[in-house]
Amino acid sequence: MDATEPPVLLGPLEELGRDPTVTDVAVTCEGRVWVDRGGGMSEYHPLVRFRSPSAVRDFAVQLCAQMGRRLDDACPIADASTVGGVRVHAVIAPLVPYGAAISIRFPNCGTPSLEALAVRGMMPAAWLPLLRRLVAHRATMLITGGTGAGKTTLLKALLAECAVCERIVTVEEVRELGGLGRGNHVSLVSREANVEGVGAVGLPELVKATLRMRPDRVVLGECRGEEVADVLRAFNSGHRGGMLTLHADGVARVPARLLSLGLLAGMAPDATALLAEGAFDVIVHLQRREGRRHIAQLGRLAVRDGRLVGVPVLTWDGAGHAAAGESWGPFRARWLDGAG
Repeated sequence: MDATEPPVLLGPLEELGRDPTVTDVAVTCEGRVWVDRGGGMSEYHPLVRFRSPSAVRDFAVQLCAQMGRRLDDACPIADASTVGGVRVHAVIAPLVPYGAAISIRFPNCGTPSLEALAVRGMMPAAWLPLLRRLVAHRATMLITGGTGAGKTTLLKALLAECAVCERIVTVEEVRELGGLGRGNHVSLVSREANVEGVGAVGLPELVKATLRMRPDRVVLGECRGEEVADVLRAFNSGHRGGMLTLHADGVARVPARLLSLGLLAGMAPDATALLAEGAFDVIVHLQRREGRRHIAQLGRLAVRDGRLVGVPVLTWDGAGHAAAGESWGPFRARWLDGAG
């Protein structure tokens, strides 16, 4: 957590907030607590238990209020976060049967390094030179995977490889990249409308704002809507070295996700395809299996017969040797043997 912000008061869950092994906590409507320490969810019994569903609701409201987010009958869903990256999602009745459903995600202590992630099994050690080369030569990187696959963790590690003189501007809906530990870093976060329904600032407006802030790298914490149009335009207009995360099932499924987001932004599929091919130099896809997170594929985008396709370059099952795809030769020539 950032040293300048007050600590989050977690009440019955205070012990979990101090445990560096805890990544996720979930509280069900009746007050049962579940904890993930990297190997999947298991039930946790706090010393002071939630007495009733109404106590769970009161806790959810108080927790979101600490982070400046409203949670009540008029606004029954809340996403909240701290500058240090503690993230809370809460839903109250009547959207859930009673009480509240709460999800809390804790950031890694400190900024992880690529070496540390390799030791944990996120990637083969032999891939470290390639990943560093991609960062150093300002490859634009699209990091994909499901919820909890490690996208933000890897993103932070890649940003830690950037030169200290680089100016990084990050854009997020809920702040998770606030504590990068860099001097020249601007962290932008979207804002919801107030009770009068005005004052909202969305991701598209923030992405546009980054381009007037003299960025060396534009980073989008998660692309999930019409902001994709502004990102694609930015990455096709000389702003190289950017990074963003996207929910997708694999390299082959990335084109469908991008095209669907492009439709939300009013873009024709062929326009989205052409912009996406030019925007991203590499796709890094992560998977989580049996609690272990690992890079399953490195790939790229290409337009073939007028269609945007995702082409795997390297694949890894998380245990054995990596396998190279048909595009590995040109990819290696560009990013390992050449200068990008």
